[in-house]
Formats: sequence, C-alpha cells, structure tokens
Amino acid sequence: MKERLTRLKSIKKLIKTYRIESQEALLGYLQKEGYEVTQATLSRDLKLLKVGKVSDGHNGYVYTLPGEDERQESEQTLVQDFLRGYISIEYSGNTVVIKTYSGHADVVAASLDAMAFDEIIGTIAGGDNCVFACLREGVSGDQFMDTLKLKMPELDE
Repeated sequence: MKERLTRLKSIKKLIKTYRIESQEALLGYLQKEGYEVTQATLSRDLKLLKVGKVSDGHNGYVYTLPGEDERQESEQTLVQDFLRGYISIEYSGNTVVIKTYSGHADVVAASLDAMAFDEIIGTIAGGDNCVFACLREGVSGDQFMDTLKLKMPELDE
C-alpha cells in the first residue's frame, strides 16, 4: 500500500481533475491508481483535507477542496493548537519526544498529523502529557526541528 501522504496528494489531484459526487466514485479512482483504501480511511482522509461538497449547479453535489485562504487559516489554527499545548521537544535517533501540558497530548499529536510533515512517519499521544513522533529513516532531529521552526517561527526550544 502506498504511503498516506502520497494518497492524500492523489485525493487532492483527483478532486481537482474529476467531477466526483461520492466516496464510492473517489474510491474507484483511487483503486485505479493502485491504492487499497477502506471507506473509513477515505472518510478520515477527506476530513483531514477539509474536503467539502458544493452544489454542481444542477441536481447534485461534488467534492471540493478548501481555498488557499481557508487552508492557511486552518494551518495557523493547527500551529496555535501545537504551541498552546507543548512544553518541550527532545529527540534521539529517529524518535522525537514532545512533552505537553496535562491533557494536551492528543491535540498536539493531532496538530502534527494534520500538518502532514514529510519528516514524520507517525505520532503516538501518551496518556496525558507526552507525544512520541517517529521520523523517517535518514531524517535527523535537527532537520525536523529546522522544518518545525519554518512552520512555527514562534517555537521556543
């Protein structure tokens, strides 16, 4: 199965290219491109991408992507969620440990996931105040921090 990030890019391309009225139709296009995706996974992907449905001007609705302004506003919200919740970031090898305020681990992990950093394979939110992020092979903690600071200049180390 292809990676999630490439699948998300394919979904965006398909929505921009074709008039897609249903998840079933989108699943068909994805299968033609070699993705084996469940309806539940596709629903999560569409939610993550903030895909909506708009009237096609006739008797139906088609999927649409948010505009650039909405995307930037949404990304800024994710950045603020991250910044409000984290306390510190440390790393060793390909593991990043983000300590959070009590009750903020889920929000911080969800923010990282939604921002879809190429450097991160996945995140795990600890029970209450810790997030673990696994970096891709060959990505150092320093490289990840550089990328994070580009997206979040307000970040204190």
